[in-house]
Amino acid sequence: VVLDSAIAYPVLAGYPVSPNEEEYVLVNNKCQCVTVTSKFVPSKENPDEEVLERNIRIIVPLKARENISDPLSPLRTTFVYRLSELCKNCDPVEVELTGAIHQAQQGNSCEEPQTCYTYDRNECYSSPVPLLYHGQVRQVPAALTPASCLAE
Repeated sequence: VVLDSAIAYPVLAGYPVSPNEEEYVLVNNKCQCVTVTSKFVPSKENPDEEVLERNIRIIVPLKARENISDPLSPLRTTFVYRLSELCKNCDPVEVELTGAIHQAQQGNSCEEPQTCYTYDRNECYSSPVPLLYHGQVRQVPAALTPASCLAE
């Protein structure tokens, strides 16, 4: 597992893990199984002060394949995590400039596809499956996950 922190951008927004907790989720990347949280804790040097503590939780999926949609691809042996990519926000936002509304993205390199080490539960994945039809073998796409993809 490689954690590349060469470029880290501050993340300002978050949401609480639960209503009763003071811990906030800053990043929840389902594709790479990474959760970054933050909370204020008493300082070790001065218990009267609070300091911001950030926790990075990485779950390395066992038996992950290089191509998650191909069960026959080789097992993945290298996992690379870059904080700058985990924290990027590519959702467009509306910004008012000189009286006109413009669409802007908060993240850079949003055109590059995200590396996925496991299934993102918000996306559908498919892999071609051989199907014998009238004596000929044809490759047809088959949805792998989630179950809601099969209904679409």
